[in-house]
Amino acid sequence: MASEIAAGDPLAAASALRSRGVPPALAAAALTQVDLRRRAAAKFGPDAELMFFTRAGLEQATRSVVSRRRAARLAAAGVRTLADLGCGLGSDAIAAARAGIEVYAVDADPVTAETAAANVAALGLDQMIKVECADATTVAVEGYDAVFADPARRRAGRGRVFDPRSYSPPWDFVAGLPERVPRTVLKLAPGIDHELLPPGAEGEWVSVGGDLVEAAFWCGPLAEAPRRATLLPAKGEPGRGAGEKSGERNSAPGEGTDEKSGYGVRGEGAEREDAGGGAELTGSGTRKAPVGPVGAYLYDPDPAVVRSHLVAEFAEIVNGRLADPDIAYVYTDEPHVTPYGRRLEVTDVLGFSLKRVRALLRERGVGRLEIRKRGSALEPEQLRRDLRLSGPESASMVLTRVMGAPTVLLCR
Repeated sequence: MASEIAAGDPLAAASALRSRGVPPALAAAALTQVDLRRRAAAKFGPDAELMFFTRAGLEQATRSVVSRRRAARLAAAGVRTLADLGCGLGSDAIAAARAGIEVYAVDADPVTAETAAANVAALGLDQMIKVECADATTVAVEGYDAVFADPARRRAGRGRVFDPRSYSPPWDFVAGLPERVPRTVLKLAPGIDHELLPPGAEGEWVSVGGDLVEAAFWCGPLAEAPRRATLLPAKGEPGRGAGEKSGERNSAPGEGTDEKSGYGVRGEGAEREDAGGGAELTGSGTRKAPVGPVGAYLYDPDPAVVRSHLVAEFAEIVNGRLADPDIAYVYTDEPHVTPYGRRLEVTDVLGFSLKRVRALLRERGVGRLEIRKRGSALEPEQLRRDLRLSGPESASMVLTRVMGAPTVLLCR
């Protein structure tokens, strides 16, 4: 009933439900679920219409495109039973069950655990998943083929928790899981320190539609490479082009993401594409890219490539180099087709001077400007106001450093 009348004004919808005899609290809860299901469609697809959500749970839930890929990898590794510690709304448990893995899922929050159980039932996976409200530290994980742990990284009233020592369950417990169950996967925040990787583990950073969404540590026999960048398509959910980072692109029209293609490269840095449109880049995570002059083309690597420390491997693929050893922009003299970064053609290179930049843009008739920055303290919105743009043309501007010097690159 709520879904039928919730399309209009929320107050009118609530009033309409109450007029049909629905108690106010139940009406509010029903309309909240309708709203959350609409939002959840981007992460869960058609399943969202059957599932139940909390606001915090939906925000933290794994996107289905990520959980499906993870489940397939676990199943391919021979995992048949899985302990899911910190299951949230059940996204990863659901994907694992659909991949043929029996799951014991726990969450310490009673409401979250009840919601996960309701989702399991709604999707008809009761025979594959058992959900309980329990402290993850009490689970006898040794009885399972593998462990998946997603520690809570938020606190009520405190927002995000960035210090792993403040995770729940605590980091000492989480970091000790690979010693108890070698096939362990840890889902972590993308900003996790590489130094926290367990010995011999693989660090994977995942982006969806150009948004960096998570890091995963694959431990023991599950590790296949020291570092991995996994780029997955958004498939209908709103997102950025590959390589666009929240807060670093200042909105304006620009070119789309480069067309994807597979290279079949093998060696210290390897890449591959799958049938689902994803791309993976692997390597040591310790290599340094060559440094040289600015080229005719600039590549802004996908954030998963940058965060996994695989910029050198990406540069090798496109025969590129850095113009500053500490700035992750890759330059080439020839254009290359690649899924791992967004390509811009460099038309002008100049040291930063507001007067010179303003004059150049006025000369070109640029009224619409995309501003990217890396290694620059300038604020794009303030700069946009200072430039006093006008004209019919559009362009991209990159604020960066070249061998330590503040530099402006005008691109198309």
